[in-house]
Amino acid sequence: MSGDLTAPDTDTDAPTTRSLLREGLWSANPGLVTLLGLCPLLATSNTAVNALGLGLATLATLLVTNVSVSALRHALPPPIRLPAHVLIIASTVTAIELSMQAWLPGLHAALGIFLPLIVTNCLILGRAQAFASRRPVALAVVDALATGTGFLAVLLVLGASRELIGQGTLLADAPLLFGERASGWTWHLFAAEHGLLLALLPPGAFIALGLLLAAHRVIDTRRSARIHGRSHEE
Repeated sequence: MSGDLTAPDTDTDAPTTRSLLREGLWSANPGLVTLLGLCPLLATSNTAVNALGLGLATLATLLVTNVSVSALRHALPPPIRLPAHVLIIASTVTAIELSMQAWLPGLHAALGIFLPLIVTNCLILGRAQAFASRRPVALAVVDALATGTGFLAVLLVLGASRELIGQGTLLADAPLLFGERASGWTWHLFAAEHGLLLALLPPGAFIALGLLLAAHRVIDTRRSARIHGRSHEE
């Protein structure tokens, strides 16, 4: 993220809730700008349900980690901060994985190794080190929600678009996440044999992400040009 998020904890440079939301959701979105956590982002985004499941797990990990690190920021001496932060992340991910294995076994099996690999996601440790360890709990919560939601949004857009193009459905296997009550939630837009198989394969993930990155850049460029034009008119 931008430099103001990694500065010392002072009143003069404290970020606002609005700036944190803007950065986490758009200007420093981890999936579109800082490009953190790309391995799970690309690997599990073949369906909307898989993407939503991993995105929610990542968001929960970010929230618990940021709150814990921020609450302990004055209690941990510098030599043990990094291992302590890693321990917090690992414990949180383990609790989430065991909970999912108990209550959502189908989704747990579908996500496979990428669920425990949240521990190694540099997005989680990066926010803990660069932000939560230097800010009060309230700001750490906002940062976690904004960053996690931004990551979840990119995952969901990728998953939904690849599923739609690849097999003509949306929310296939919804019961894996929402239970049997969601058995009728799947939208069938066209037969699977008419889908583009490439969209479901790893190359399709890279192509879809590239298109999202291009769209993000175009929107930013046009908005900057519009703001620049208004400033000249004034």
